[in-house]
Amino acid sequence: MSGGVYGGDEVGALVFDPGHSSLRVGYAGEDSPKFDIPSWVGIVEDPETNEKKYFVDTVALHVPRKGCEVVNYMKEGMIEDWDTFEKVLDYSYEKCIKSESQYHPILFSEATWNARGKRERLCELVFEKYQVPAFFLVKSAVLAAFANGRSTGLVLDSGATHTSAIPVHDGYVLQHAIVKSPLGGDFLLNQANNFLKESQVDIVPTYMIADKQLVKEGERPKWTKKNNLVEVTASWHNYMKREVVRDFQQTMLHCSEAPYEEEAIASIPTEPYEFPTGYNNEYGTERYRITESLFDPSYIKGVGSTMLGMSHVVSTSIGLCDIDLRPSLYSGVIVTGGNSLLNGYVERLNRDLSSRTPPNMRFKLISATGTTERRFGSWIGGSILASLGSFQQMWISKQEYEESGKSQVDRKCP
Repeated sequence: MSGGVYGGDEVGALVFDPGHSSLRVGYAGEDSPKFDIPSWVGIVEDPETNEKKYFVDTVALHVPRKGCEVVNYMKEGMIEDWDTFEKVLDYSYEKCIKSESQYHPILFSEATWNARGKRERLCELVFEKYQVPAFFLVKSAVLAAFANGRSTGLVLDSGATHTSAIPVHDGYVLQHAIVKSPLGGDFLLNQANNFLKESQVDIVPTYMIADKQLVKEGERPKWTKKNNLVEVTASWHNYMKREVVRDFQQTMLHCSEAPYEEEAIASIPTEPYEFPTGYNNEYGTERYRITESLFDPSYIKGVGSTMLGMSHVVSTSIGLCDIDLRPSLYSGVIVTGGNSLLNGYVERLNRDLSSRTPPNMRFKLISATGTTERRFGSWIGGSILASLGSFQQMWISKQEYEESGKSQVDRKCP
């Protein structure tokens, strides 16, 4: 069996970390997840039998198919579409882990604001359908803190749909002081998309392009469309367009170290970027202007300053906590989530927060240097937790579930 020998018992516990952009799966005790399965799933419905076929994972999803709708089973960080989610779990057992579910205890991470009904439903699903020997559910913020070697601190989790500041004290979340802002990876993606539209760049997904000719900078792209393309749905086509913009976002966007000023940034050299059509362009100040709205929401077009920027989220959350706890939260601000991998994100946050911290507090920003550690923070925390000897008596066992049902999850998993 994989995994190691924990507490004398040979147990290969699995850790599942569902998020809006992907589901991370792997064995406890390892330093990064083995599989990162997108939360977007293709579904084709047979009009005659009404049977649904599901296409899970990047390779299957990126093949153009007639009538294939793309859906995401997550909403607000919680599982919404349970049928699709089950198909992704089936896939992860069959194709990724390649082992029977009844041999492995599983630890799941959950959104800090997960609803009670959803927690119980997940508990029921893993015991009834997958017959797991033991199960445990932990708040993802607590796991991210563990991954950074802390049991107390303020976790700033910047993911796809939103950024949230979650105070954790001795391994428990202080629910009343959670502050959420809708500024996350998807918001930035939309900003980048609007910018490309305004610049009149044709965003053509790669599946449509047969070949392209290299053109000089600024010229219209010359490319040929593939013959006999299948008729795809709008949702699938838009998903593929998103992938093109996402690549632009991850490659080109950069956070400026100081509040954005056109004059200061103007001297920064431009960087070239080539789109799938072969269209080439150099980008300079725009790369910084798009990301500035994360830190200063007044840069968002057509929106008032009601949204909170990154440093506001942190200081508001700490302000809602008990005054005795504030020093330990200011001295342990932990950065995690895929959106925090933006170039210059941590440096800018450090600068903004240093200037906002009260003079009598010691401020420290904790962010893992490696991209894997920051992107998979809560998974790594789960991997550490599930492989600790002292954790082994905390699992909800199958026997306990059979005796007192799904309400166990509220009693045993804080």
